[in-house]
Amino acid sequence: MINIRTDLAVEAREIYKKQNEETPGVEVTEKNDDDIKTTLVRVIDDEGERAMGKPKGEYITIDMPKFTHYDGDTMDRVSVALGKALSEIINFDKSMTALVVGLGNWNITPDALGPKVVSKLMITRHLKQLIPDQIDEGIRPVCAIAPGVLGLTGIETSEIIKGVVDKIKPNLIICIDALASRKLDRVNTTIQIGNTGISPGSGVQNKRMELSEKTLGVPVIAIGVPTVVDAATMANDTIDMVIDDMIENSDRSKGFYSMLKSIDKDEKQKMIHEILNPYVGDLMVTPKEVDLVMDSISKVIANGINISLQPALELEDINRFMN
Repeated sequence: MINIRTDLAVEAREIYKKQNEETPGVEVTEKNDDDIKTTLVRVIDDEGERAMGKPKGEYITIDMPKFTHYDGDTMDRVSVALGKALSEIINFDKSMTALVVGLGNWNITPDALGPKVVSKLMITRHLKQLIPDQIDEGIRPVCAIAPGVLGLTGIETSEIIKGVVDKIKPNLIICIDALASRKLDRVNTTIQIGNTGISPGSGVQNKRMELSEKTLGVPVIAIGVPTVVDAATMANDTIDMVIDDMIENSDRSKGFYSMLKSIDKDEKQKMIHEILNPYVGDLMVTPKEVDLVMDSISKVIANGINISLQPALELEDINRFMN
């Protein structure tokens, strides 16, 4: 089982595969739609769970083009890809109610993804109840909540969500949360969808009770984007790149090359954590343009959810409704 901090199944598999030829109990499928790459990682048995450190289920990763946050057309294409991927793993008809939960602290930008997505969703449950004659019968009832965090409310997030679920009895729950990655180039560029639920706060080592079908009695789909990377991981990756570059440019017949090749990267990572911890603790790092990025990512995810939950509408109709 791997122990490197990451919330992404695709990274967990990459880490395991570096140390082993194959990943047992795991199936991987990749496809490309122009510059949008989608990877499906399916953990199929107990052996796969142990290898990946992830529960059995499906994990879909969408890699966004680098310029997504600055181009409206690309944002729409990513939203459509997300909506299609979501539609493939949910079983939901027009009479069912979906509850979307935006996890996170709206006062901290890298952790505000969930609340921002909720603010951009097409909310229809109340309309279906209050003015049913004026709402197309193809529109599905959708409601949402952004419950905040324990430090703001004094109430466990899971307790709030369980109370809402018991009251309104949704048929499906979609949770959105910020994640942590172990790769700098995945921060704010990757969307992960999973059908195994979510543990709020896991990305920053602050786990709470999991939100899953087992705990809530309703199927739970989790959507997340890595918005932070911890400082020790950033330092470790930087040193790895320096070492790899020196190996590439060293004379293979010299002792310096042999010394570089003999470095134990796992031991190096432990040393970096031990050295940095007294100075920075669990410092998390995010890009300086995080405000712009959170606005664009939240719109992409909200539209992806809107597309999957409202198949009777085109993206143009959804955008018109939201405006």
